[in-house]
This record gives sequence, C-alpha cells and structure tokens, in this order.
Amino acid sequence: MLSEILTFIFFVLIGLEIREGLQRPKDAILPAISALGGMLLPALIFTLLVPGSRAWAVSMPTDVALAIGALSILGKRVNPAVRLFLLTLAVADDFFSLVVIGIFFSDDLHLASAIYTLGAATIGFVLPFRHRLIAILSPIATFVVIPVYIFINLLTQLDFSVSTEKISTSIVIARVVGKVLGITLFTCLATRFTKLTLPSALEIKEVVGIGFLAGMGLTVSIVIAEITLQTESELAQVRMGLFFAAIVSGLCGVLWLRRFPASL
Repeated sequence: MLSEILTFIFFVLIGLEIREGLQRPKDAILPAISALGGMLLPALIFTLLVPGSRAWAVSMPTDVALAIGALSILGKRVNPAVRLFLLTLAVADDFFSLVVIGIFFSDDLHLASAIYTLGAATIGFVLPFRHRLIAILSPIATFVVIPVYIFINLLTQLDFSVSTEKISTSIVIARVVGKVLGITLFTCLATRFTKLTLPSALEIKEVVGIGFLAGMGLTVSIVIAEITLQTESELAQVRMGLFFAAIVSGLCGVLWLRRFPASL
C-alpha cells in the first residue's frame, strides 16, 4: 500500500511538471528531441542484446531527482544551463514514458496500477496552481517519496547473484551507453539540420555530460518493470541492472562535467 501511495504522489508530480513544461513549448522542443533520442537508442540496444524481452522499456526513463542530485555534487561548478536543459529533458522523458506505458502496456495495467500511474499523472496535469504545487511536491518527492520508494522496491530486494545475468548487463549497457549516445546524437542532428539551437550558455560537450546523467533511472523504470514483467527472476535482474546503471551513469556524468566548470 505504501508503495502505491508513493507512486501516486510521484506521478501526480510528473503530470504537474509536464503541464508546466508546456507553458514554454519553444524552449522545450530541443530537449524533447534529445530526450527522444535518449529513449530510442537504449531501447534499441537492449532489444538487440535481449531479443523478445518485455524489459526493453525499462531502459528508457530518466529520474530527474537522481540526475539533479548527482549534478548537485559539483555545486557552483555547474553551468546553470546544464541544470535547466537536464530538467526540461527529464520532463519530456517522463511524458514519453507515459506514452510508452499507455500504448505498449495498457493491457498489463489493472485498474489499481492504472490509477496510480496514468491516472495520477492525468490528475497532476489538470490541477490548478501548478507552480505552487510543484514547489511543494518537488522537495517532498526528492527527499521522501523517491528515496523511500527506491529503498522499498529496489535496495531491499537486490540480488547480487544475478549481477552478470543477461538482462542485468544489457540494462547497464543500454542505459550507460545508449542514453549518452542517443541524447548527444539527436541533439547534434537537430541543431545541424533544423533551425533549433542550443542555449547560448550551453555547449555540446556539456550535453554529453547531461546524457551520462540521464542514464540514472530507477523510479519510473521500476514501475514499468513491475507492470510488464511476469517472473521474479526478470525483476531481480532488472533491479540489479538499474542499480549498477545508476551508479555508473552518475559517476560518468559528474566526472565528465567536472572538466567543464561554469565560468565564475
């Protein structure tokens, strides 16, 4: 029951953030395209490595709280444009993740799970006073909801004996490699072949760091796994893959962005 309540709160926040992001559609176009690349390539890589597995969608979502948390390690060394691009990208990622759930896994959603995922996001999307609610819910989600959810649904259930199983290793490869390649590639293509441009304060080398950080994905990925996977063996492998992918992606992102500190 606690897990469902936490999921409901988290998805309400996702809905709020998606609606708030639509208030600035022009600024969100490039990060949305980047996010799409950061979802398609991991899914493609995972599918090539584990054909026929229903876990392909687990490799796609990004956890903004984890990514921003890792970014905060750098303190004032972080270019503010990096944080803003990452936030916008993660919101677009959340939207695409809901679309994936709704299109590909609607048959797996029983009434309860539909209410606390897609239903909760819909509630968040239509609620008034979005800016105020985001200001209230965001720190609650970051410091309470997500840590408790991850503790209950991931950390207490880790099985290190499946660390080298195919699904585990494939998720790590798909997320760590696919996220950064997809985000960087789609950003380059969009800025090269359209009129879209990076913010003046942001460089493509920093987008690479954003791509690494986007490989950190636990909360939505676990929800997708619990909805779509049918065996405990697969779930155990997914948990280990997400755990290691988050650690490796976070370290890579922080170490990469340390090389390009903000001008003080």
